[in-house]
Amino acid sequence: MKGVKGEIDQRPRRFYAQASAERLETGWAVRLDGRTILTPQRRELMAPNGDLARAIAEEWDRQEERIDLQSMFATRMANVAIDRTPETRDELAEEASRYAQTDLLCHLADAPVELRARQEAAFTPLRDWAGEALGVRLTPVVGLMPGDQPAASIAAARAHALSLEDFRLTGLIYAIGLFGSAILGLALERGRLLALEAHDISWIDETFQASLWGEDELSRLRRERARAEAAALDAWFSALNSG
Repeated sequence: MKGVKGEIDQRPRRFYAQASAERLETGWAVRLDGRTILTPQRRELMAPNGDLARAIAEEWDRQEERIDLQSMFATRMANVAIDRTPETRDELAEEASRYAQTDLLCHLADAPVELRARQEAAFTPLRDWAGEALGVRLTPVVGLMPGDQPAASIAAARAHALSLEDFRLTGLIYAIGLFGSAILGLALERGRLLALEAHDISWIDETFQASLWGEDELSRLRRERARAEAAALDAWFSALNSG
C-alpha cells in the first residue's frame, strides 16, 4: 500500500529481476535471481511442495518498484510457519482449544426466528461433522454466555492441531482467528469447506443485521478485508493440498 501523499515511502525497493521456485535436495526453495530468500529470522524460505513455492515466488514477481509485504499473504504465512510455529506449537494448539470452548458455531440467537433459522441451517451440519470426523463434539447454547464444553472435545481439538505439520498448523490457527471458530478453521483445514464459505458463515449475524438496517462504511471495509483474507487462505490450503 502506498503511503499518504507527502510521506516518505519506506517500503524497500525491488532489488531483483526474477523470482523462482526451485527443487533442492532439502525441499522447495523460493529464490530471487538464484539466491534463496531468507525469513526475518535469517532462515531459508523453503516450502513443503512446489505449488506453494511457486505461489510465493509469484507474489515476489508481482512486486513493482517497491516491495509491499502486506500484499504477500503466502510469504508472510511461510515466514511465520518457519520462524515462529516450530517454537510455539503448544501455545498454538492451546489457542485452538480455547476457541473450541467459546466457538462461534455454538452461540445461537434467541430471536429473531429468521436469524436463528439461518444459524441452525449453517452451524448444525458443521458441528455434527466436527464431532463425527474429529471427536470435537460441542454443545450449542442460546445467547452470548459460553457453556461448558466436554473436556474430551477440547482435548481433541488440541490434539488435532498438534498433529499438523508447521505450515498446516499456521494456516489452521490463522483461519480460526479470522472466523472466530475452531470448527470453521478445522473444516477448512480438513477440506470440508472453502475459506470463502467459512467467511460467509462467520458473518451470518452481521449479514442479517445489514439486510435489516443497512451497512455502514466501516463494516463494509471490515467485510471486504476479511473476505480478501479468506480468499488468500483458500489459495494457501489449495497449494498445501496439491502436494
